[in-house]
Amino acid sequence: MGYIGQIALILIATLLAGAVSQRLAMPAVIGQLVVGVLLGPGVFNVLQNTELMQAGAEIGVIILMFIAGIESDLDLLKRYFKPAMSVAMVGVIFPMVVFYGYGQMMGQSFERAIFWGVIFAATSVSISVEVLREYKSLNTKEGATILGAAVVDDIIAVILLSIFVSSFGVGEAQQMNLILATLLQLLYFVGVVVLVKWVAPLILKLAKRLPVRGAVPIVSLFLCLSMAWLADVIGLSAVVGAFFAGVAVSQTNFQEEVSDSVSSVGYTFFIPIFFVSIGLDMTFGGLIDNLWLVVVMTLLAIITKLFGGAFGAMLAKISWPSALAIGSGMVSRGEMALIIAQIGLTANLIAKNLYSEMIIVIVLSTIIAPLLLKWSLKRVNH
Repeated sequence: MGYIGQIALILIATLLAGAVSQRLAMPAVIGQLVVGVLLGPGVFNVLQNTELMQAGAEIGVIILMFIAGIESDLDLLKRYFKPAMSVAMVGVIFPMVVFYGYGQMMGQSFERAIFWGVIFAATSVSISVEVLREYKSLNTKEGATILGAAVVDDIIAVILLSIFVSSFGVGEAQQMNLILATLLQLLYFVGVVVLVKWVAPLILKLAKRLPVRGAVPIVSLFLCLSMAWLADVIGLSAVVGAFFAGVAVSQTNFQEEVSDSVSSVGYTFFIPIFFVSIGLDMTFGGLIDNLWLVVVMTLLAIITKLFGGAFGAMLAKISWPSALAIGSGMVSRGEMALIIAQIGLTANLIAKNLYSEMIIVIVLSTIIAPLLLKWSLKRVNH
């Protein structure tokens, strides 16, 4: 099927699947993720994760996180930064320790067992963002803590990968790269402050004077994609840059105009492609032979992030219902874990005969995460 036909199929299938999910009292994103599994190589093999599909999905997740930034309350994010740090730290330690231990039990080498922990320590908050938006919980203490923790979690994941490469690499060169990357990331966050306070308001005011329809949203998307690209260049996730570009726009008088325009582009085209792309990585080759491994790893993937995040929130004196919601918001692995798994396969840090099973676990935890988050949000009294 040609790429144009694939997009047409994705758009109508995700629309209908989302509607069915909501009729069944489930988050719409569940149906959209399942579309990817059903239409992908795992079942009907109508869609493939081609380079064009990956590009569309990358733009989709960037726009999704940009919208999340636009709709976020900066004061709320600042207020819950310390709890977010606690959630991220404990939420990384739990899966690292548990998956390393399980990897050793399963006869994996020392470095492969550690890498299992690295894969499942990562969080992809983009799926949780969609559920938070759907249930109008983005600007709550739970939403702010989840978003803040996701940013910290991303930085920790990058540092873990860098340390891992330097530890099992040739030494000094990698260590120097780690120091350089850390300095560049610190400079990046200084740049974020400058963008939020001065650059974004100035640029958008100038854009407003241009005699071109949609000038402000266009310039906003320029900021979004530029920040995402820079984040990617220095080793951070592109979604971190997109999120902070959105936060910068939220501090201007053009917040509503940009949100409306970008949401129209994102939700009618790119974001459905992103949701479907997650499911396209799922195949069932060799599943029967390693079924118990997949079941146990999926349970561990969910439990370690759920209770790791919740325990981290409780350390910051957040009540149990809210802590559970925050932990639920950290369960999704999504594109972050998929990228780390691919790096591990290339570097021979994942056994080739277990790669498909790893992908299944990542996708399953991503599909289950929205259900957990919806269930836990219902038990929180805002």
